[in-house]
Amino acid sequence: MTFGLSPDDLLVLLAVGRTGRFNTAADDLGLNHTTISRRIASLEKSLGGRVLVRSSGGWELTDLGRQALNAAERIEAAVNELALDSTGQQQLDGVVRVSATDGFSAYIAAPAGAAVRRRHPRVSVEIVVATRKASQIRSGLDIEVVVGKPQVHRAEAVHLADYALGLYASREYLRQNAVPESAEDLAEHSLVYFIDSMLQVDELDLARKLTVSMREAVTSTNVFVHIEATRAGAGIGLLPCFMAEQHDDLIRVLPAHIEVRLSYWLVARSESLRRPEVAAVVTALRETVDRKRSQLLGSPGTNEALSPESNDVGR
Repeated sequence: MTFGLSPDDLLVLLAVGRTGRFNTAADDLGLNHTTISRRIASLEKSLGGRVLVRSSGGWELTDLGRQALNAAERIEAAVNELALDSTGQQQLDGVVRVSATDGFSAYIAAPAGAAVRRRHPRVSVEIVVATRKASQIRSGLDIEVVVGKPQVHRAEAVHLADYALGLYASREYLRQNAVPESAEDLAEHSLVYFIDSMLQVDELDLARKLTVSMREAVTSTNVFVHIEATRAGAGIGLLPCFMAEQHDDLIRVLPAHIEVRLSYWLVARSESLRRPEVAAVVTALRETVDRKRSQLLGSPGTNEALSPESNDVGR
């Protein structure tokens, strides 16, 4: 039964289906929670069945709900076709929220967001910094970028790129301390890395096992703190190569012995990926990753400053 079916009710379902949360959909639409609930109830009455069911990860679409959401997407697309720019192209509009690690956010997501803004001035990109596993709720998020292949429910996971971690030390630190010539020598040095008890990503935790002989020096949940603590001589940092190699005062240590390969994965609901503005951000992320792929893996060569015989390092 579809008598009295309201397009507005369908668009409310579209917002809830994309976010999984009434509160987030209400914020996106400029409504309150009560109005969202009333609209969904009205839609279910018109359709004669449930369109949403509650799950541990928020609200999920039923089969009927997915059919209704497809109709809502067609309504949205028809409306968007009326919004054309001066060249006759579709003018994208809206907010896209991206969650990613601090390093990815700064070096990949930020320039990707700038590219989106140049192409689509009415699209805003919000970047939420978090180093964690893929969320099963994804409340208020359109895109998540996580480290390691995620286990997700009712979402799509796409491999973006691999990146490398390596050991780095400041030139001054290596002048004042013996330069490690083997993995066994690392026991004489302290490590700058994540706080072990607060680390939520298994792959980053496994990386620590390669440096298990090293005692902790300065630890933090923020990789930019790792960089600055290493530059200040707190110890040897286990750092993303693409970040450490932005700094000429950092020298790679034991590149032939210690390297950790990790991967970035993009996670999003199928409903979100069908939004043109979300698709535009995904495209920009992929393009930025492609341009920086070699930087993500770091420089494989050694640096002569690692030799105790050169530049009096380690004497």
